[in-house]
Amino acid sequence: MEKKEIKLIPFAKVKKEALKNPKFKRVYEDLQPRFDLIALLIQNRIDGKITQKELARRAHTKQSAISRFESGTYNPSLAWVSNLAHALHAQIKISLRS
Repeated sequence: MEKKEIKLIPFAKVKKEALKNPKFKRVYEDLQPRFDLIALLIQNRIDGKITQKELARRAHTKQSAISRFESGTYNPSLAWVSNLAHALHAQIKISLRS
């Protein structure tokens, strides 16, 4: 049996092409604040050398909830995110722009 060669396409190229689609671009831009928040909380946790398990203990939640949040598969309430921030000794600042 002959092996087929798999040609990998760089993510940046795929993203650039996908962003040409106006519907995709709108959804991508709508999700950006959510992923920015996730990235900031992950970075704070890592900088503080805190495991997901320890953060869950401090925030009175489950490690699986932290994991789902960090992977983007959990849509938390603002209160839950605020609780995480408090557990990380961080503050949340919210702004709206027109």
